[in-house]
Amino acid sequence: MSHDEAIFAGGCFWCTEAVFGQLAGVHSVESGYIGGTTVDPTYKEVCGGQTGHAEAIRIAFDAEVISYADLLEIFFATHDPTQLNRQGNDVGTQYRSAIFPLNDDQRAAAEAGIAKAAADWPAPIVTAIEGPATWYPAEDYHQEYWEGEGQRNAYCLAVIPPKLAKLKKGFAERLADSA
Repeated sequence: MSHDEAIFAGGCFWCTEAVFGQLAGVHSVESGYIGGTTVDPTYKEVCGGQTGHAEAIRIAFDAEVISYADLLEIFFATHDPTQLNRQGNDVGTQYRSAIFPLNDDQRAAAEAGIAKAAADWPAPIVTAIEGPATWYPAEDYHQEYWEGEGQRNAYCLAVIPPKLAKLKKGFAERLADSA
């Protein structure tokens, strides 16, 4: 079993973590912060918009089961890559759409993914390719949030189920058996 990683920022990390955790070949999804200047930022600091970090997810995956290009396609289909520094009601650079490639191959795939996504969206894609940057895991209570507290959180109940419906409709063949 191979182990690769991908880092995406697509708004609230609770919402993106819930989506990518449903996929076959994904071993884990960790919520965290990337792309800012503060060392060891906290959720409160990042949400305040002063650190420059994005809420993001780090995906550990088996490229023999699901490719980086597949992850990019799902990323672009399950958030709005045309909204600059926001996703829905979440506004600020901490909610930006960004890809943080970990090597040259991922950077090339990200560029290709943006070009491909541009054909699917009526407005220009604003997703940035950033990095390299330091990854900071979010506090423990943010990890696997949807599976625990999130299903009792009104915000999550309003935002995550539509994302999961898009995932199931467009990528049913990519879902893990338990999803």
